[in-house]
Amino acid sequence: MIQFKNVSMVYNNNIFALSNINLEIEKGEFVFLVGPSGAGKTTFIKALLKEIQPTSGDIMVNNLNVTKLKRSKVPLYRRKLGVVFQDFRLIPTLNVYENVAFAMRVIEAHPKEIRKKVPVVLSLVGLANKYKSFPHELSGGEQQRISLARAIVNNPSILIADEPTGNLDPDTSMEIMETINDINEAGTTVLMATHANDIVDSMRKRVIALEKGIIVRDEQRGAYGYED
Repeated sequence: MIQFKNVSMVYNNNIFALSNINLEIEKGEFVFLVGPSGAGKTTFIKALLKEIQPTSGDIMVNNLNVTKLKRSKVPLYRRKLGVVFQDFRLIPTLNVYENVAFAMRVIEAHPKEIRKKVPVVLSLVGLANKYKSFPHELSGGEQQRISLARAIVNNPSILIADEPTGNLDPDTSMEIMETINDINEAGTTVLMATHANDIVDSMRKRVIALEKGIIVRDEQRGAYGYED
């Protein structure tokens, strides 16, 4: 599913953001990526999304060598991933339905399929009744649910979540995590970078810890292990 083979990322000041990373994430796994600020989590995700090019090594996703992907092919690759960010990134001029439908229009889905699928996904995240609302009319938790709906509407095999609960209160965070867990249990592989120790400790999923660009821990049913 996801493989990092001897992946390193060295910046101009000769600092290793990633140093000889080797790991495999299997289909259907739920993995937390943890570590202190500056550990390399953001670089890891950017490399996986082909936003940056590693200095060396190979990244394989579904048997595709992402590091050798031509620039013209990158948008098509990213369409097969679901991505959720800390700051939601909803389009403010579109309502809830249109925000989710936009992800389907990008891949040129048939209008009939859009009309069928969007309400289903909105129901999954518990916001079917908010389909006419605009982002500014929603709470932070509701906006993140819409961001989740948009990320999964095209049935991605992998959901990448970068601090998805960072701007949310603890109760809302746990609700979002329950939804992400449901998505994982339905078969989607989840990779989530987070500083939320309470979430990691309570869910007991696989934990990969980075420090100064090096994997220092890789545990099944792991704990957060840091005091932020």
